Amino acid sequence: MLFHHRLLLPHLLICCLLVLAASHQESGEWTCEPDDEARISAHFRPGIVTIDGRANDWADVDGFEFPLRPALDPDEDKQYKAGKMAVKALHDGTDVYFMLQVAGDYVYSKGDDHMCPSVALMFQVGESATYHNMGGCKESPGTCNYTNCRGHEVDIMHFSIGNSIPGRLYGGNSVNEEGKEDSVGLVDMFSWNPHCRNIDGSGPSGNSSAAQNDWRGAWWHSSFSTNTGYIEVDSPYGSSGQKGTYYFEFSRPLRTMDLLQQDAQFSIGQSSKFSVALWYPGDGNPWHGSAHYTVSCDWVAMDVVRGYSTHKEVGSWDAASAFAFVISVVALAVSVFVGYLLVSKSKSIDFTPIDRL
Repeated sequence: MLFHHRLLLPHLLICCLLVLAASHQESGEWTCEPDDEARISAHFRPGIVTIDGRANDWADVDGFEFPLRPALDPDEDKQYKAGKMAVKALHDGTDVYFMLQVAGDYVYSKGDDHMCPSVALMFQVGESATYHNMGGCKESPGTCNYTNCRGHEVDIMHFSIGNSIPGRLYGGNSVNEEGKEDSVGLVDMFSWNPHCRNIDGSGPSGNSSAAQNDWRGAWWHSSFSTNTGYIEVDSPYGSSGQKGTYYFEFSRPLRTMDLLQQDAQFSIGQSSKFSVALWYPGDGNPWHGSAHYTVSCDWVAMDVVRGYSTHKEVGSWDAASAFAFVISVVALAVSVFVGYLLVSKSKSIDFTPIDRL
């Protein structure tokens, strides 16, 4: 695979790609030993999540904790030292929701995305799309297109928080005819390989005015003390270096109106392949495009589960059903008892032979 970051406008795209191409150099032969038990289940849990970056409404949702290791060299000795990333997912029959939780000191530099944590989600779209090399199409930036890279598409959502306010909702904007992305840094992209990435609706064949950023997201840090909303003038929103946990919360329709093979499409009862990446500025130094951590060195399975799961909020339904069942049993017992009394009473009436009438 690998996730890479692009937040420059189209007229800087060529320079950006050249820098990223130079930075995307792996040392040695690629090896991967993924965790076979790593799997996410998005259960049907309607009406419990608000996209505000807060984690309290996810308390009863199960997830999976992944160690974070460098994407270009997934060595256990080089993994993210602050801790693992917990990934949770659910759906409400219309949208799919994600919560990413990862420990990290609060660092924030307004307007400088590379001095703030960033995260990305990546999904397989084309059947031939590999995790390694972000789709795995072997074409170069000058030759990759919808024809010779068909089947290698991956869907990417990238959220850089340098210009965003914690707790506020971002994304969901239409991409204009110039292919410009969300100015805050929550972008909806697709890729065929690390050097052939485009904002949704743009690409070698031009731009589509109908392109849509289908993602919405928010972020938070556990060190924040306010229970009300922040505004831009409050930046920085906490004391630098405060220990705690970052929360990144996202949603997107299960199915989108994509006509260009740029979005992953989720179906209830089926599995999809995805991954998650984290960029974090270490030791006061900005992160760079290929220096990111990922949850696995291969695709992770996500099951979009049918119907209700056996979580706590379902317990109220179970209790109501049990109560109704008890009432039904009691009513049946009463009916049987009354019937018994009526039959017993009828047996006590004296028999009068017909010849005495």
